[in-house]
Amino acid sequence: MRTTIEFPPGLIRAAKARSADRGESLKTLVSRALAAELGREVPTGATRPRLVLPLFGAAHGERVNPSNADLERALAEADAHQVPKPRLAARRHSKRR
Repeated sequence: MRTTIEFPPGLIRAAKARSADRGESLKTLVSRALAAELGREVPTGATRPRLVLPLFGAAHGERVNPSNADLERALAEADAHQVPKPRLAARRHSKRR
């Protein structure tokens, strides 16, 4: 269910920071806090784990702006490393008599 609630700016900033630290959405944090206040349990399975995306470059270094071609190449290389290499059958040398 959707609703609109106004929070003091400092409180919402702290809530956003806490939810980010925990790797959960603000909605999940607020739902847990409200359930705890009302003495209820949050339904299990209501939350999804946070998706972790790969990083390009250093967090505090120079900004990286990869092109689509760069991303395609990186994904193709990653896929190539995951596919097992075919094994060649050992050849038997037989002598004809």
